[in-house]
Amino acid sequence: MDVALLRQDLIRDEGLRLKPYRCPAGRLTIGVGRNLDDRGITEAEAMVLLENDIAIVEAELDRMLPWWRTLPNDPARALANMAFNMGVPRLLGFHHMLDALEHGHYATAAKEAHNSQWARQVGDRADRVTSLMLPISYWE
Repeated sequence: MDVALLRQDLIRDEGLRLKPYRCPAGRLTIGVGRNLDDRGITEAEAMVLLENDIAIVEAELDRMLPWWRTLPNDPARALANMAFNMGVPRLLGFHHMLDALEHGHYATAAKEAHNSQWARQVGDRADRVTSLMLPISYWE
């Protein structure tokens, strides 16, 4: 069988939709007829999506907060984690936290992040993420 021709047939017949939709049978569907309700996605597919989403977040941070690449590893991870969770546009509303991070005031940044609606919404995640902003000496 010619898989390339089958692929063309399926794209023509199923359509290519990049956002989830309900098919005529009422199933949540995406891509070229991928039935998310019954089939879902594989772990490998989820990891491809994750890698793509991380690259998108990094590019958005590069564009909006170019100084973020100068942060030490852990505070940079914390910032990227928050951006992934809430999106960069919402992250930009954390003016005091971002100013503190940019100027190396990591304990202040952690305090600002932890004292937010975001932290109340995400619970334990906020503890883990904000602890990444703190230098090791903070815990000693």
